[in-house]
Amino acid sequence: MTKAILLLVLCSAPACYAEAPTALAIRDARVVTVSGSTLDKATVVLRDGLIEAVGENIPIPGDAWIIDGAGLTVYPGLIDALSTWGIPEPPPAAPPAAPGQAPLSGPPPARGPEDRPSNTSWLRAADLVRPNNQRIADARNAGFTTAVSFPARGIFAGQGAVVNLGGERAGEMVVASPAGLYLRMASSGFGGGFPASSMGVIAYVRQIYLDAEHYRSARDVYAKTPSGMQRIHYDRALEGVLETPRVLLPVPRAIDIERMIRFSAELKTSTILYGGHEAYRSAGLLKDSAIPLLVSLKWPERSRDADPEEPVSLQELELREKAPSTPATLAKAGVPFAFYSDGIEKPRDVLKSVKRAIDAGLGAEAAVRAMTLAPAEFYGVADRLGSIGIGKIANLVVTRGNLFDDNTRVEYVFVDGVKFQPMAEAATAEEPASR
Repeated sequence: MTKAILLLVLCSAPACYAEAPTALAIRDARVVTVSGSTLDKATVVLRDGLIEAVGENIPIPGDAWIIDGAGLTVYPGLIDALSTWGIPEPPPAAPPAAPGQAPLSGPPPARGPEDRPSNTSWLRAADLVRPNNQRIADARNAGFTTAVSFPARGIFAGQGAVVNLGGERAGEMVVASPAGLYLRMASSGFGGGFPASSMGVIAYVRQIYLDAEHYRSARDVYAKTPSGMQRIHYDRALEGVLETPRVLLPVPRAIDIERMIRFSAELKTSTILYGGHEAYRSAGLLKDSAIPLLVSLKWPERSRDADPEEPVSLQELELREKAPSTPATLAKAGVPFAFYSDGIEKPRDVLKSVKRAIDAGLGAEAAVRAMTLAPAEFYGVADRLGSIGIGKIANLVVTRGNLFDDNTRVEYVFVDGVKFQPMAEAATAEEPASR
């Protein structure tokens, strides 16, 4: 009786639905490798968090646990290419002071770029991520195994990290860091100090990069011949700018695409653009630039709180209609692109947004690639993530049905080879449970 009670207590722990056998084989499943051909009846063998073997008619190790894959499809784990998953919500920022008044808290408003306003380029998502963040479990249940997470406040928001959505400790989650520097072109507004306008933000970013290049040169000269020279004062804001392998620039409108492509050439650093709802207007320009684009899955729509009597411009109506067709246009033009969730509250709704892009003309294979291998390539981790191949990290999602179909169910998710079985979502008032 005592053993039975102990077993019951142990099986109430997370370990009962997150299992890590030495080896595991998913047998006779349809396997979408993404980097190669799709295998209609194949086996995937996992061992010690890596993919040991994949193929048709391959032998299964004698020590492997076996999952019958008949009727199941195995995909690479999904990747959210620009996210805050795993990072706790920051406390709300103090509102800007009224004209002529002192700020409510914190330092006085910035007067120029030398004050480094809205610059926390040294912040690292790898240091902020928390494994017990509820959004991680929600995303994993929807089939996501990896997120490229970033701090999300200020203009120079901070350094992102490629993190796996599993592990008991934060250090176990980080796959690569830093992944990139996230820039938000958000001004302080009237009374908030420098920069107070969109033009001011562009000028500020440009100045920071000029300062960073001068700082790098002076630092290198001092490192070679420090005797007789004044030392260079450490500047963590510029250090963060210099250490990042790439920068992310926003392109919410078509006009921003041309502007940011030119701006990227000025910054002389590897660039990823994000936003892109109007990229259907600029596919040729994007193709010529060879700069990858992250497409927001938060399609434009009328706000639920909007006044139904308020007129809507033809431009806005056109954007709502054509934005979901942007990925199909990009794919046809050969533009490298991936998807990101852009703050969509429920991860399952992210997949519904991908389905809208498919309904608007995007091929299913291209949609899967935009959620797996494409973001892995953009962030330089395609040798570890994004496809199913020998030696890669064992991040998989196993479904009953095609990934983006409405009635498809996620049966298993593997993160670093650890098996998670998604729990059924609780019914809401809008979606009553079926009987």
